[in-house]
Amino acid sequence: MTSKSEVMKVEETQLDQTLPHTTGSPYHTDMTYERRLKVEKKLKLKLDLRFSILVVIYILNYIDRNNASQARLAGFERDLGLKGEEFATVLSIVYVGYILMQVPSNMILSKISYPSWYIAAAMLIWGMISVVTGVCRNFTDVLVARFFLGFVEAVFLPGALFMLSKWYTKKEIALRYTILFCGNLISNAFGSLIAAGILNNMEGVLGHAAWRWLFFIEGALTMGVAVVAGFMLPDMPHNSKGFTKEELDVAQLRLYEDTGESDTDGEQQPITYGLQLAFRTSRLYVLMLGLIAVVTGLSFNAYFPTLAGTLGYDRTKTLLLCAPPWVFSCIVALVNSWHADKTQEKFWHSVWPIGMGIVGFVISIATMNTAARYLALFLQAGSYAGYVIMYSWMASSFPRPPALRAVAIALLNAVSQLGNIAGSYVWSKQFGPTYRNSYIITLCCFVVGIGCNLWFSLILRKMNRQFEEAERQWEEAGEDHPVDANTVPKGFRFLS
Repeated sequence: MTSKSEVMKVEETQLDQTLPHTTGSPYHTDMTYERRLKVEKKLKLKLDLRFSILVVIYILNYIDRNNASQARLAGFERDLGLKGEEFATVLSIVYVGYILMQVPSNMILSKISYPSWYIAAAMLIWGMISVVTGVCRNFTDVLVARFFLGFVEAVFLPGALFMLSKWYTKKEIALRYTILFCGNLISNAFGSLIAAGILNNMEGVLGHAAWRWLFFIEGALTMGVAVVAGFMLPDMPHNSKGFTKEELDVAQLRLYEDTGESDTDGEQQPITYGLQLAFRTSRLYVLMLGLIAVVTGLSFNAYFPTLAGTLGYDRTKTLLLCAPPWVFSCIVALVNSWHADKTQEKFWHSVWPIGMGIVGFVISIATMNTAARYLALFLQAGSYAGYVIMYSWMASSFPRPPALRAVAIALLNAVSQLGNIAGSYVWSKQFGPTYRNSYIITLCCFVVGIGCNLWFSLILRKMNRQFEEAERQWEEAGEDHPVDANTVPKGFRFLS
C-alpha cells in the first residue's frame, strides 16, 4: 500500500503553481491547481449525466420485479390458479435467484474491462423474461420465470453500486447512491401509476387479460432502455470512452487521494481473492445482520398496494394513492443523504428515518382510521432513507482493495435479501385486514436493525481511535508513517 497523497492548500494567488502530490503516486500530473479544478468539475458533470441512466434502469428493475403485486389486483392469482401461500412463494422465489447470482456477478464485474455492456446485456435478458411471464399459465410456469428474473436482475444493483464506487469519492458517494435508490422509490410511485393505466385500459385487448399486458409492456420497455444503456454507461476510469486523457487521469487521482492507494487489484490475484478477504472481515457480518433486519422490516414495499387497499377505496384509487408516499420518501432520502455527505456522518442519518418508520408501524398497529393509516404509509415509506445510508456505508467501510469492495457490496446486498424472502410470508392474508401481527414483526426487525447500526458504528469508531493512537506514537517517536500492505494510509478514517 503506498502512502496517502496529500494535496497542499493553494491560495488564490498560487493557482498557477503545479498541484503537488506525495512521492509514489502513480497518477502524478503537472496540471495546475486551477486546471485540476476545471477538469474535475467537467469530469463529475459527465459522470452525473452518464450515470443518470442508472436511475431509469433501477426504476425498471424494480417495476419488473414487483409488478406481480399490481397484477394481483387484476386476476393474476385467479388466472394462474394460485392457492394458499403460492403467491408469497412467487414473490419470494425472485430473491433466491437474486441472492445466488450477486456475488459471482460482481466477482466477474471486478475483472472485466467493459461493465457497461455486461449490465446492458443482463437488462435485455431480464426484460425478455418479464415479457415471457405474461404468457405463463400456471404456478410452475410463473415460478420458473420469476426465479430466472431474480437470477439475471442480480447483476444490476451490486454492479451499479460497485461502478459508482469506482468513480466517486467517499465524500460524494452517499448522495449518488441515494439518487440511484430514488429509482427504487420512484418505481413504487410510477409503477403503480403505470399499472393503473394498463390494468384499466388493456383488459381483453387481443384476447389477453390486462395483467398479462402489464408484463408485456413493462418488459418491452426494459429491453428498449437496455440498448441505450450499453452506449451511455461509462466503463472503468482507465479505459472509458467519452472522456479526455486529463479527465481519466484526474478520475484515478481522486480515488488515490481518497484512500491513499490505487483503486486497482493485482494482476495475479485469483478471482476469489475478494471473497476470501470478505469472509475474514468480521465487521462485515455486523452490517450484514443489520441489513437483513432492516430489509425484513421494509418488506411492506412488495405489499404496498395491498396495504393501501385497507383504506377502503377501489382498485384505481388504491393504485393512485400508492404514489405520494414514495415521492415523499424520495425527497426525504435525498435531503438526508445530502446532509450525510456534508457532515460525513452515517449512524444518526441511518437510524432516524428507521425510527420514523417505527412510528408509522405503531400507528398502523393502533388504528384502522383511514387518515391515520395513510399518514402511516408515508412514514413507513420514508424509512427507506435510512436504508440508503446503510448502503453508502458499504463502500466507505470496505474501500480497498477493489476486489474486497466488489464482493462486500454484492455479499451484503445478496444476503440482505433473505429479509425479502422472509418478508414475503410476513404479510399473509390471514393477518389482514389490519395486518397488526405483520407490523409487530417488522417493528421488531427495525429495532434490531438500529441496534446493529450502533454496534457497527462503535466498531468503526474504535478502529479510528486505534489509527489515531498509532499515528501519535509514530510522531512522538519521530518515525515516518509505515508504508506496507498491513497499514492504513496516514490520515485515513472510517465514516461512522
